[in-house]
Amino acid sequence: MFLPIRFYYTAMVVIVVLALGQLWPPLFYVGATLLAVFALMLLVDIALLWTRRGITATRNCSSRFSNGDENPVSIEVENNYPFAVKLNIIDEIPHIFQRRDVNFPLRLKAGESGTLDYTLRPTKRGVYGFGYIRTFVTSPIGLVQRRFSNGEPTDVAVYPSYLMLNKYEFLAISNNLTDMGIKRIRRVGNNTEFEQIKSYVQGDDYRHINWKASARTHHLMVNVYTDERSQQIINVIDKGRIMQQAFAGMTILDYAINAALVLSYVALHRDDKAGIITFADKFSDFVKPDRGPAQMNDILECLYHQTTDFAESDYSTLVANVNHLAGQRSLLILYTNFFDYNSMLRQLPYLRQLNSRHRLVVVFFIDEERRDFISQQPHSTKDYYEHSIAAKIDNEQTLIINTLRQYGINSLLTSPQNLSVNIINRYLEMKSRQMF
Repeated sequence: MFLPIRFYYTAMVVIVVLALGQLWPPLFYVGATLLAVFALMLLVDIALLWTRRGITATRNCSSRFSNGDENPVSIEVENNYPFAVKLNIIDEIPHIFQRRDVNFPLRLKAGESGTLDYTLRPTKRGVYGFGYIRTFVTSPIGLVQRRFSNGEPTDVAVYPSYLMLNKYEFLAISNNLTDMGIKRIRRVGNNTEFEQIKSYVQGDDYRHINWKASARTHHLMVNVYTDERSQQIINVIDKGRIMQQAFAGMTILDYAINAALVLSYVALHRDDKAGIITFADKFSDFVKPDRGPAQMNDILECLYHQTTDFAESDYSTLVANVNHLAGQRSLLILYTNFFDYNSMLRQLPYLRQLNSRHRLVVVFFIDEERRDFISQQPHSTKDYYEHSIAAKIDNEQTLIINTLRQYGINSLLTSPQNLSVNIINRYLEMKSRQMF
């Protein structure tokens, strides 16, 4: 049982009247009457709230949350009392969110139900624990509150951003991928693989008319080609300490994991084989490139379990294992980061070895906060010094791109927020130009 503010205000009025009765006796009898009424109403209020279990509440949410996305949660509340009630509902969300606003006032009539909706945005993979739904009920009298504890503690696993896959699939069906920034890439050269012969319709390329088939059927027939299939796309994720820098609450590692999941999804729907490699100071996980029906689930489970011990990344181990495990020529998307030009030079021999047997794309990241700082006008000597250092680091990223280009290595410098869209555009561009 809990005592709301109305209880204290009412008790205060009764006490004041009784105290004034010591100065003017007639008020004492009024105060005694008020005290009796107050006690009676208090007993009636308790009886109304405790005669039955009048409130039920259930939480509805997915058993898996999508990392970095807004995940919907709803609470359904039902009033089983024969009178209207005032509710204050507190959902015990996982403590990692550190939110104090999951507290909802609600009024329900007798026998009425209501639904409360809110969203949670996790920024870290793992298991999150929900507690009980605490419901504080006040009757129309309002002198006491009864607390109900509904639901059971529930664990929710936070996976890489699978909600983004649903967005891409929906837009692909409606042919609106450009709404998410996916460019329409013009195909370079001819298609490479014959698929079928079909009747000519307006808009078909007249250069593909099959004259022999047309002569036999007495109407125009055209050859249909499709892109070469079953190319290997391997996302290589660096889990070292350089990937622990955070943007908008998420680490670069988690942005890379989300992008690898989306790119694998797109590649599989383009009839390519998708795989995963992770490494840090030692080689960690390998999901063999494939395009079977269970491949996306294998990739999702692999990415979900990725952790780091902040070790220094060992590229020599990566090269040895890639050469051993990736048999045929593949497109390697390496998600990493470089603090400066010298850090890239230390890894350049290994990057060149990877690029000699495969087509390598090195993905590293723009520091948005540093660029915002550079754009500000300096005012003091200290500001000029800090701007010079920041500009030097920013210029070194351009130097890194130019150096990689000199050795025939593709690179992509992107902000973490735009990583998924930019890497998909780069993949589609390279595929259309048959660059791997």
